[in-house]
Amino acid sequence: MSVKITVQPGDKTPIYKQLTEQFASAIRGGQLAAGDMLPSMNDLSLATGISKETVKKAYAILRDRGWVVPKQGKGFFVAASDNGAKPSVLLLFDRLSIYKQLLFNSFAEEIGDRAELTILTHNQNLDLLEYYLDTHIDNFDYYIITPHFPLDPDSQARALKLLGRVPNRKLIMLDRWMKDLPGHYGAVYQDFTEDAYEGLMQGADKLRQSRRLVTFTLPASLYGSQVCIAVDKAAKKLGIPVEYVTRTPSRIRRGDTYLLLNSQLDWGVADLARKIADSGLTIGKDVWIISYNEIALNEVVLGGLTTISTDFSEMGRIAARMILDRTLSKVHCPFGMTRRSTF
Repeated sequence: MSVKITVQPGDKTPIYKQLTEQFASAIRGGQLAAGDMLPSMNDLSLATGISKETVKKAYAILRDRGWVVPKQGKGFFVAASDNGAKPSVLLLFDRLSIYKQLLFNSFAEEIGDRAELTILTHNQNLDLLEYYLDTHIDNFDYYIITPHFPLDPDSQARALKLLGRVPNRKLIMLDRWMKDLPGHYGAVYQDFTEDAYEGLMQGADKLRQSRRLVTFTLPASLYGSQVCIAVDKAAKKLGIPVEYVTRTPSRIRRGDTYLLLNSQLDWGVADLARKIADSGLTIGKDVWIISYNEIALNEVVLGGLTTISTDFSEMGRIAARMILDRTLSKVHCPFGMTRRSTF
């Protein structure tokens, strides 16, 4: 092997990661070709002055990520490139929404033509997820799954069992991390309670001036109860009352802030804006509006609709980079308030 591997014991990066990164970089850059043999664990241990166990850990990670393959009694070899074959990716979304479209668009743009993509939807139905896994469990190199399922204990236990069928090296959870699943799989996620709280607190200066925080929610919302915990926590911290509603109040009151947790642009925002106008009040001056989840159209709705949201585009990009780099990890996606004229 012509590649020189070195380690920096005083570096903040663990030594096993230094090894894996150097080998992966050499393979990506062509200094190591398919079929090349890596140094034996004993030889690399002696050459670098590190323990054989550390080398063993690094080689195991390279194997799990598909960079190298072991051959019984011979050692580790750079994995074949499959004649330029692209990794196959199955995206199992819970449903196709405007937010999933944003996520997918950024994922597809980032990964480009370097992977073959297939999209299916499980519609938050565990039977359908099980069917897809039964049918496709050996057919793809990566499985990207949005694990949005009913939150009762039995459904969550079953979801964990089904996700556990996917090999760790092939699994990426998207939008939610089911932390009870052990292993070194990937996850790019938001925290529905803590993120919503932090997002609201970014508007603390204005919220403190509000008379009430009127919060629109729908009983059918999967994570509505978790976000409402954040609303209650923020309101208590800021010293303002909260009122939960499922439809636009008949009376619009000056000084209220309206938080729309479940609104799409065809429901909630339009009706609320109409009633505010009928009341002779001005959005952004007499009353304020915040919507949950960001889309591009929010930049122009009502002159600019303020949102609290995860960054769905960044979520897709991070997942794509995990596949391109063959490095799966748990990443909390950025979340925050985007302030515009309605707040």
